[in-house]
Amino acid sequence: MTCTHTIHKHDHHLGWDNTFEPVLSVKPGDTLAVETIDASGGQLSPESGLEDLEALDFGQVNPVTGPIFVEGAEPGDAVAVTFRKFHPSGWGWTANIPGFGLLADEFPDPALHIWSYDTGATTPAAYGPGGRVPLKPFVGTIGLALAEAGHHSVVPPRRVGGNLDIRDNAAGTTLFLPVEVAGGLLSLGDTHAAQGDGEICGTAIESPMDVEFEIDLVKGANFAFPRFETSGPVTSHLDKKGYWVTTGIGPDLMQAAKDAVRGTVERVARETGMSAVEAYMLASVAGDLRISEIVDMPNWTVSFYFPKVVLE
Repeated sequence: MTCTHTIHKHDHHLGWDNTFEPVLSVKPGDTLAVETIDASGGQLSPESGLEDLEALDFGQVNPVTGPIFVEGAEPGDAVAVTFRKFHPSGWGWTANIPGFGLLADEFPDPALHIWSYDTGATTPAAYGPGGRVPLKPFVGTIGLALAEAGHHSVVPPRRVGGNLDIRDNAAGTTLFLPVEVAGGLLSLGDTHAAQGDGEICGTAIESPMDVEFEIDLVKGANFAFPRFETSGPVTSHLDKKGYWVTTGIGPDLMQAAKDAVRGTVERVARETGMSAVEAYMLASVAGDLRISEIVDMPNWTVSFYFPKVVLE
């Protein structure tokens, strides 16, 4: 695809603010190629070690490239982003960051794994501590400016998008974001080479890459929250060998989620001999956390699916 515009990674910002000046103005139907920075804000590299993670300045994490002014976008509309192609860098990182992640209380110590992968492989995969993870590049953070004045953290997802971490915002998917300010002010970053649903340890395979996409506009959409449409199946890349599935059951969904994940972490560690924190990080990039049942009160069922192909 030949893109109408290119935006380089030096045109980035931290957090959301509707007073940020747009770096580019585009029309519906335009195509863009955007460079992104990894979630560490360039503080980690293929040569990084644990000391670099421990020195991480969290004020610099999750930079996003932009903002982009979409001509004709007004409050009540939706900006449509169709992801066309990803150009991965060939490296990434996954970390257990103290105080962050679903099982933060159980994994208080920092851990870092640096990934290297072949960007030109027919069936690309990253090789980790005991695991082979099929890649599915996607945008983790993408959103518009909020109508509310001031600077807003990039960490939580919001009505206008943001740190969504939805792994199916991949090639072929169209994402619709509700507009709150004129022009929308679109920004994106935090690209991932692979992630399981839930991103349980708090990080995926955090990997800088270039993203090609098309911009469109849906007038008067009045969407309450972001929504997206995929162009085909979303799980077949991992289904062929089946899954190990552990469950958590109880009246608290968060506790049930922790119990389900804990069961898989324990099994992966036991079956492979890797440490528990390595199993936890591997599960974050490859396994899927699902609500299996939420109607049979007073207890709900949460399941964690770990694809067996990762350990073949």
